[in-house]
Amino acid sequence: MHGVGASLRGVGASLRGVGASLLANESGVGASLLANESRIRCGSELARERIPIVAHAHSSDLRRGRYSEIGRAYLVTSVCMDRVPVFADWRLGRLVVQEFRMAEELGIADSLAWVVMPDHFHWLCILRQGSLARLMQRVKSRSAIAVNRATLGNSALWQAGYHDHALREDEDIKDVARYVVANPVRAGLVTTVGDYPLWDAVWL
Repeated sequence: MHGVGASLRGVGASLRGVGASLLANESGVGASLLANESRIRCGSELARERIPIVAHAHSSDLRRGRYSEIGRAYLVTSVCMDRVPVFADWRLGRLVVQEFRMAEELGIADSLAWVVMPDHFHWLCILRQGSLARLMQRVKSRSAIAVNRATLGNSALWQAGYHDHALREDEDIKDVARYVVANPVRAGLVTTVGDYPLWDAVWL
């Protein structure tokens, strides 16, 4: 997986100017994406992670007037409300994973790679029917219901909206998948991807 060099550009009107480069990391697990840095809190530790989104973009504005293309691969990201590390409990993270799998079983999307981090998820998928907005609404609403049921809570789980990047034909989808699953390593949560419980990729 070393020597990966790919650029994620053209994330849409609201993401212009965010230049990203995939670089090989020393763990040999995946690629690093140079983009805006955000911080996530896991327990008492503050880990730094690089994610390919504009951290302060207004997600509700991001989706207005956008077009979803059937058969297109998308890298989507959704963040927990107030960046609370809900999924530091991996059992709650599995409830999100169930929604990825359900979307695939229903033929709505093909799941290529995903990782559920303590306070957000990245999901690389191919849209098969409907719109990306409907798909994300389904995943977020159903997972929120499941998490609240499991925790006996009644609070909002996700921030409004989401971030997406439609992959271009010249982008290497496997490189993007490696970036996705290597997130826990870059965030300092584990030393190898295999030690993290909430990730998968069809190629690995």
